[in-house]
Amino acid sequence: MKEAFHKAVPSLALAIDIGGTFTDIVCADLSSGSLKVGKVLTTFPDPAKGVLEAIVHLLEKEDGFDVETVARAIHGTTLVTNALIERKGARTGLLTTQGFRDALEIRREGRYDIYDLFLELPEPLVERRLRLDVPERLNVRGESLLRLDEDAVRKACEHLCREGVEAIAISFLHSYANPVNERRAEAIAREKFPHTPISVSHRVAPEMREYERTSTTVANAYVQPLARRYLEELERGVQAAGIEAPLHIMLSNGGSCSVETAAEFPVRLVESGPSGGALAAEFWCRRLGREDVFAFDMGGTTAKAILSERGAGKGSRSFPIINESEVARAYRFKRGSGLPLLVPVLDMLEIGAGGGSIAHLNEMGLPVVGPESAGAFPGPACYGQGGDKPTVTDADLLLGHLNAHYFLGGSMPLHLELARQAVAKLAKTMQMPLERLAWGICRLVDENMANAARVHAAERGLDIRGYTLVATGGAGPVHACRVAERLGIGTVLIPPAAGVGSAFGLLLAPISFDFAISYVARLKTLDLNHLNQIYDDMESQGLAVMRDAGVREAEVRVQRFADMRYVGQGHEIRVAVPLGPLASDSLTRLRSAFDKEYRRIFGRLCDGVAIEAVHWRLTVSGPKPEMKTGVGRKRGSERRRGSEASSRQVIFDPDAGPASTPVYNRYELPLEFRMRGPVIVEEKEATTVAPPGWTLALDPTECLVLTR
Repeated sequence: MKEAFHKAVPSLALAIDIGGTFTDIVCADLSSGSLKVGKVLTTFPDPAKGVLEAIVHLLEKEDGFDVETVARAIHGTTLVTNALIERKGARTGLLTTQGFRDALEIRREGRYDIYDLFLELPEPLVERRLRLDVPERLNVRGESLLRLDEDAVRKACEHLCREGVEAIAISFLHSYANPVNERRAEAIAREKFPHTPISVSHRVAPEMREYERTSTTVANAYVQPLARRYLEELERGVQAAGIEAPLHIMLSNGGSCSVETAAEFPVRLVESGPSGGALAAEFWCRRLGREDVFAFDMGGTTAKAILSERGAGKGSRSFPIINESEVARAYRFKRGSGLPLLVPVLDMLEIGAGGGSIAHLNEMGLPVVGPESAGAFPGPACYGQGGDKPTVTDADLLLGHLNAHYFLGGSMPLHLELARQAVAKLAKTMQMPLERLAWGICRLVDENMANAARVHAAERGLDIRGYTLVATGGAGPVHACRVAERLGIGTVLIPPAAGVGSAFGLLLAPISFDFAISYVARLKTLDLNHLNQIYDDMESQGLAVMRDAGVREAEVRVQRFADMRYVGQGHEIRVAVPLGPLASDSLTRLRSAFDKEYRRIFGRLCDGVAIEAVHWRLTVSGPKPEMKTGVGRKRGSERRRGSEASSRQVIFDPDAGPASTPVYNRYELPLEFRMRGPVIVEEKEATTVAPPGWTLALDPTECLVLTR
């Protein structure tokens, strides 16, 4: 009787975040708020293997948690992004409107760097002989100018069949206004390819701008077979481990969805994992009553950052969401050099800096750090897995910021001598003392991250100096204070379980999905009947997605938005649209909302210029998961291994030499602990470094608050 009752009361939530170097797992007790965490090296080429092994270890062996009590499981992954960057997707064919076969290659013809004579662009995901055009044509209003040539579609499908394609994308001109031709072409293709994934643009990205829409549809098709196999295998493995709870997948917009929805729209997962770090930062800042958040997540491979904007969230969101992003850039930090995607993503800044970022000399003989990374294997030299190139982690170890005997709680010892040998090679080339070069590597990577964040804030008109920097990721708490110094930020927050912050953030993601469609019209000439039908259709689709994910209709929250601009402008701003049937008075409210938002952003209005709406958007979301406030792990519950010393020599300034620095176990710190830096606080998944000039305190929420 006791066993039956135990099974009937699920009380755990499980989050799994796969990164480029480590896979993080967090298990939260929903009744008490206590956390159990795990961090293992990501397994390649099959990351699901490491996930399943870690789940079994965490839930059954190490912590004694019962898998039958897991009520919810959510997963974030970099699988889709990596497949696009590394070109490891499916052999894909494209059907498009006659005359638009080369749109993927022509792009927008603009040069993202007008001074680069050797400009590089990413190759299209579909080679030219697999891009086939067929006679059909609609005008911008969706009216037929040329009927679809169905025989041409059949011949194209026969050609693609002979070529052995594994996925098909269909993107016709102006199909967002009328999908009739795409639907018919899909039906014909389905006859020839009954088991092949087919992506059609009016479902993947029903928005104007043909190149971007086609690029998004092709990317979705390109990764769909891989994503589907991976998600199905992971779901089976989770069930085989005894977890009966449904598996949800993290989306780029800060929400989550069912495995089925993720498998149909895998391109929505491009920023799946990093979104969790932003949600975790927001959660902890709200608990401390802080509004302006700079979420900084630095892992083993890269770092991500995002700034909150007051009012940008249009409701419960404090982080801005954009609907255009890029992946697989030829130059990592040059906008326009990658593949554009029309998918909703948190407006994150990618910084080429992680613990595994490699230090080297560039073509001009100047020292640089990254963007190349040692990854999980061979990893930094100090991992002892064969890596011999100097990385940020090697430099941190040499400076004394990391404890070689307490990395991952002592389960993965670091090799100081191997780190010394790797850095010594570059030091010899540069004729520089070893410690000074290690300090220079860390300073350079800190400066790179700060510069990127400074530009990101300036582009958005934000004064970053009053923000609170929330550091997560295995390397984030080590470098947070130095990055904050360079940005003029005076407060740094290190939440509990910061080293697995992105995984913790996954637990905070509600079930959510975004829909959009282009209908370009001036406010004065809007067809309200047509617009109401658009919103009704999107809401019906949204409720179906929510229903499939297990959310009751009464719990679904609906939000509407419109992308608007002055006629003649090339970019839009987003405003909220009232719920319910839209009438003539709704247009007045829409105009007022546009004026208010435009003035907030640009400080003025363009009197006498007509306003038009371009895209109409709808977001459906379920209730936010409830998390107990006392989510910190019990102090003293973690045994320290190999770190008996209460201090060690740490280099903060090579000119001043090593400084004797006190080292504390975070799990043993008393509440209200306060100490002037330098001081180091260690925990199983991360190390917090408070340099001289900073004060470290343990808040009642169990967050470490560092101020200067």
